[in-house]
Amino acid sequence: MKRYFILFAAVMLLAGSFGFAKESIIIDFTLLDTDCCADEETGIAKENSRTVMDYSVSAGASFTDSQKALLKTSLALPNWEVELNSSSRNVNAVANSRVVAAPVRDAEEVKVPFKGSNVMGVRVLFPTWSANAYAKIKPPFEIQAYEPLADCDENGIRQEQTDDQKGKYLFEEGYGLVRNVGVIKSISVSSYGENFPHGLYVLLKDNDNIERRYFMGYLMFDGWKTLIWNNPEYATELRTRAVKHVPIYPRGTPFVKFQGFQITRDSMDNGGDFIGYFKDVKIIYDLAVTTADRDIDDEALWGIIKKKETARQVREMERFGDDQVLRYLEKQKIALDSETFKADDYLGTDDEDSTSSSGTAAEK
Repeated sequence: MKRYFILFAAVMLLAGSFGFAKESIIIDFTLLDTDCCADEETGIAKENSRTVMDYSVSAGASFTDSQKALLKTSLALPNWEVELNSSSRNVNAVANSRVVAAPVRDAEEVKVPFKGSNVMGVRVLFPTWSANAYAKIKPPFEIQAYEPLADCDENGIRQEQTDDQKGKYLFEEGYGLVRNVGVIKSISVSSYGENFPHGLYVLLKDNDNIERRYFMGYLMFDGWKTLIWNNPEYATELRTRAVKHVPIYPRGTPFVKFQGFQITRDSMDNGGDFIGYFKDVKIIYDLAVTTADRDIDDEALWGIIKKKETARQVREMERFGDDQVLRYLEKQKIALDSETFKADDYLGTDDEDSTSSSGTAAEK
């Protein structure tokens, strides 16, 4: 009897060692609070220190150091963009569609999920006429897969890596990137609904630069709810799986990164304002590689991945850096609220002057 018990325990241990699925948070919006790069006038922090990126390399020589210091951006929630489809894009819709940090009330007397945290708040102004429309909620820049993890100071300047940070990457651990991802079993989104009939998609991109979208369901509910997408082609039986050999290097360890949300509005539904809130996105997936510890450090020997990723990152920095520079220049041209026409600047200050001016104008 004792022999059978030991055999049963060994079988269960072996079955547990071959467990397929692992759960990870791909992005947690409560981590994206502003905590660095304070505004010189107001003293209010504008960027998220963990995800801040410096695009001043794209600025010309005419920019001063103080101006280049402004060419930083991060995944702080106010920096996220709302991209409407072409038929829905107009001045009013673009101006009013935006992302904010939405504080969840901290109530001790009631049980409130994520209380005291800032979640992603989204407003989209859809057309009111009968037309299919959609909006993409996108990060301000494409999440970098191989950006090394390092701390930054209060001015957003990245420091040298510590020994504990070597081999780790900036956007892991809930900041938009999950590594060693094989087959995705399911995806979940924690969302606060406002009874809108619109559909929600999650956009993910893999290490082959292929973007895929996953339909999470409709936002027609009130309060917090977890929307779940289950892979209909996920095989739980090992003997039914299609097993194939894929070279590990220099393809690199497979990963997925968050590309944003897509919100769709059907032509039969009411248009106008959409309001939604999102806390995080999680995935359950198979490990692509059973162990990350290799006997030979391929990348240290050949450097193929670093060379390709550096070239891609330089192109991304140049493209987005040019946009940042143009936005900065455009901001300098915007008229301030105080710069308005005043009647006193053109009319006399007393009744006689006013009457004289009016009379002269009438005569003309």
